[in-house]
Amino acid sequence: MKLWEMTKMALESIWANRLRSALTMLGIIIGVMSVILVVTIGQGGQARILSEMEGLGTNLFAVYIGSVEDGNYERYRFTLEDCRAIRESVDSIKYLVPISYAYTTVEGPHQKDSATIYGTEGDYDDVYNLKMAEGRFFNSIDNAVGRRVMVINQRLAEDMFGSAREAVGKKLKVKQMSVVICGVAESSTGLFGPERPTVYLPIKLHFRLFDSEDNISEIYGTAVSKDQVEDAAKKAIRVLEVRHQAKDPEIYQFVTMAQQMEAADKVLAIITTIIGAIAGISLLVGGIGIMNIMMVSVTERTREIGIRMAVGARREDIMKQFLIESVVLSLAGGLIGMILGIGISMIVCMAMDMPVVISVGTVILAMFFSIAVGIFFGLYPANRAAKLNPIDALRYE
Repeated sequence: MKLWEMTKMALESIWANRLRSALTMLGIIIGVMSVILVVTIGQGGQARILSEMEGLGTNLFAVYIGSVEDGNYERYRFTLEDCRAIRESVDSIKYLVPISYAYTTVEGPHQKDSATIYGTEGDYDDVYNLKMAEGRFFNSIDNAVGRRVMVINQRLAEDMFGSAREAVGKKLKVKQMSVVICGVAESSTGLFGPERPTVYLPIKLHFRLFDSEDNISEIYGTAVSKDQVEDAAKKAIRVLEVRHQAKDPEIYQFVTMAQQMEAADKVLAIITTIIGAIAGISLLVGGIGIMNIMMVSVTERTREIGIRMAVGARREDIMKQFLIESVVLSLAGGLIGMILGIGISMIVCMAMDMPVVISVGTVILAMFFSIAVGIFFGLYPANRAAKLNPIDALRYE
């Protein structure tokens, strides 16, 4: 019997038991759909996160205090003079700013809100590619004279005043001190929702408000080019080691945006692969369903098998017939699952404002696996049908 004739007979058999066949394919459909859906959303999220990180600048680096064996952190703490010395002595650095963190409640005319407070200098917007929605970022003069100005993000501006435009020129109270809003920075809507309320203060004002003179958490900088990022960071650390007489190379550490992007890429890829593999388990469940239904089919068609053998059908013909039927079931389920998986993942990615990254390799692998499941779980029923004794099969009622 020719392959096409066997395939046609398999389709006729599946169509004759439409509901049963649909329920049998359901496991394969869900399995293939889940794998494509999970991988596509995972890769879309991965692309979105890496794009946002890249938007901060691939020539960005951060210097921080690492391991201090003697426990004397005060000796190695960053100072504003350290930042000035690094800027003056390292030519490969384009911008460099200190960062001091605090968390407190800011008070507006009608309400209060918890916010993250960044104490920094006027080049912060250049270091982080910060875009202004309204007004301006404070400058070196504002910081030098200790002017009471601040920059807030759109989230806080909208919470307090309704819009960014209305916020500029108004005042907010930080630690009971009234500070004028000179600008509103655009908020970034990240993958996990909008950023929290944020305030940027000139670092000297930050020190005064929080009684934290020279309490600098980290130093952020950008190199003049992507190729010089590590060189700039290492030279900055060398300046710090000389100024603080740090002999242990583990005290001052640095991390670059390129390193963070590489680490994030690896972690996200591993997570996507693991979740995709877990989703693929449903393919095995679908395969068991196919085997069960094929066993029932063999039992129901025992007499038919006996008649075919009586008129000259070989055992291999019987085996091929049932194996093809199993593969057709899994292939049809795989195709439906592929269409649903691609369609739903596109809708989800667009709804979450993520790029739609359809992995052709994943789609092919899911389809190949669905066919393999059909062959694997169809072999036993097909082999059982082929081994039936023609005389016993003809007598079966």
